[in-house]
Parts: sequence; structure tokens; C-alpha cells
Amino acid sequence: MRLAILCPGQGAQSPAMFGLASGDQAAFGQAEAWLRDADGPVAEKPLRDLLSHPSAMFDNLCAQPLVVAATLMAWTMLAERLPRPALVAGYSVGEVSAYAIASALPLERAVAIASRRAAIMSEAAASAGEQGMAAVSGLTSQAALDLVRQAGCEAAIDTPGALVAGGLRANLDRLAALAPSMGATYKPLPITVASHTGLLASAVDPLRSLLGEHAAAPALPLLAGVSASAVHDAAQAAELLALQTATTIRWTECLDAMLEARIDVALELGPGSALSRMLRERHPQIACRSVADFRSVKGIAAWVAAQA
Repeated sequence: MRLAILCPGQGAQSPAMFGLASGDQAAFGQAEAWLRDADGPVAEKPLRDLLSHPSAMFDNLCAQPLVVAATLMAWTMLAERLPRPALVAGYSVGEVSAYAIASALPLERAVAIASRRAAIMSEAAASAGEQGMAAVSGLTSQAALDLVRQAGCEAAIDTPGALVAGGLRANLDRLAALAPSMGATYKPLPITVASHTGLLASAVDPLRSLLGEHAAAPALPLLAGVSASAVHDAAQAAELLALQTATTIRWTECLDAMLEARIDVALELGPGSALSRMLRERHPQIACRSVADFRSVKGIAAWVAAQA
């Protein structure tokens, strides 16, 4: 079996995002400890309090470390029950999780790194003006890109069937107005920072410094979102993860790279199931599920084993 591990980004946060540990207080406690050791608002309130307030779960300063904590909690519960991954990939802040799983970042510091990343990005965004992100679908890739540029926005993430755009709020409003006339569907996303666009260019240098303190050569095959190619060493790991903050993520190419790597089974660690859905639709020959589809670690491990 050639297993890929997929690590999601923001967008699917919910009170159930740590539900896999409902019967495992040790795992839940580990996630709480990671969050307490991080800077920022996630260290100031109990995890259950954060999960009871949607405004906190979707605020950038909380969302990034929460998503990474939930993803890595699932990984620590599953790692010994799964085959050694043949590939690890992350989507947006999910790359922090992926790097930690591949040992390119220290797992015990990954949530703190995500929290610091969020703060650096929020500071960069504040100096650029009110901004956000939205998905544009219903067009060819080139037509969607042309529309996004016409509105003064940028391509943030290329996904199958939709282009995620980022930009200043006024330009996103223009994109929303232009989309219907082009036969496109516009869907705003609950994100207030235009990640993976030039609006965050000032975040790259401080992130490069932060990541350079922690990065190591990956111990598992690891895909970089900005290149859809393998990360080989510590310097490259820090550089590519810093650059992705202000550079388009080539997620469609990442999905194709999984097929090229002869992946036959993929597991998304959650929260949510957007990545597993995209992979199934793009490459239906790859068996793919999300931990969000299951109620227990035992059920997840049994499904993966059954694919052999």
C-alpha cells in the first residue's frame, strides 16, 4: 500500500473538530497542551471555550493553531496504526501540519509555529487594508484567472473546479459583481486574510526566519504546495513554507503528483473532508476518506487496512 496523508487548511472548523478524542482524554489533553504553549489567544482560554465560539474558531489568530492542533491530534492517535506514509501534503496552513508529520518541523512545536505564523500574517494583512478570500467556480481555469485579475484580485489556490481568489475587500466586491455576467459562481470564504497573495509579501521574511530556526530535512516524502514537488532539505523546507504565504498554491498539481507517485490510498486528517473529496473527484482510482467520515480510530485503521 502507498498511503498519502492529507492535512487540511481553514474552512471546516466546528465544535466537533476534536471529536475523535472524545473517549481519549490523553489525546485531548495533548492538544490542549500544544495550544497552551502557543502564543496568542489560543493560550488564554480552555479549548472547550474556544470551540463554543464560532467567532473565535474562524478568527485567523485562533483558526490556524486550532486546525493544526486538531490535525496533529488525529495523527498522533493514528500513526502507530497506519502504514508508513509514502507521501504527506498539506493545504494552506495544513502545510505546517504536513511538515510536522514528515519531521521537517518539530511536531511538539508545530501548533506554536502555526500561532506565530498567524500573528505574522495578520500583522502583514493589517498594513495592507481590509481583505479576504473567495472561491470562483463554473469557468475554465484560464477564464477564472482572467476574471480574478480583471477584478484586481489574485489567484491564491488553484483547485480542481474552483479558483480561490484573495484580495482587498473592495476588489472582492467587484469580483462578486462581475462573476454572474461571466457565468461564474462566487462564494465568499470565512477568512479575513488574503493568504497566498502579494498582499502578504511582508510576512515572508519574518516567516523565513521563524521557520529557519526549526526546519529539518523531511523524514517522509513531502510535497510543497507552491511547487507541487518534493521538499529535500531543511533550507528548502523553510524557504518554500515561507514563500507559500504570499504565493499561489498549486493544489491541482499536488493532486496530480499523488497519482504520479503511485498513491493508491489517501487519508485526510481533518477537520472537514474537502481535500479527500477533491482527490476522489480528480483521481477516482485512489481510495480516499477523511477521519471526519468515521467515529473512531479503530474504524479509520480498519478502513485503511481493508484497502491493502
